Amino acid sequence: QVQVVESGGGLVQEGGSLRLSCAVSGRDFSSTAMGWFRQYPGKEREFVAAISWSGGSSYAVDSVKDRFTISRDNTKNTVYLQMTSLKPEDTAVYYCNGKKYAMVTAVQVMGEYTNWGQGTQVTVSS
Repeated sequence: QVQVVESGGGLVQEGGSLRLSCAVSGRDFSSTAMGWFRQYPGKEREFVAAISWSGGSSYAVDSVKDRFTISRDNTKNTVYLQMTSLKPEDTAVYYCNGKKYAMVTAVQVMGEYTNWGQGTQVTVSS
């Protein structure tokens, strides 16, 4: 499990942009596939996007793949989620998490995560 602190959320108008950051502590960050997730009130947390150890491979769910970009800086132990063309339905609490020594496709498997950060609230007004 990784220890994370998410930041960068806020209130933005529809069509606006935000960049979320996820600072990861501990060793082996450069061997950890990372992902972003979001949770709507009263709903289960859901996968949004993932990136491989090196950053060479990434993917996102269909609803955001043309608007959100996941990236990472292994020198700063940080993962980012650049969000553009935001919609009211993107309003949620956003979390990051990761899996050490895992394939990027494993990041979206939700049941294996036991620890989560506090998340960062994103609110998109119409």
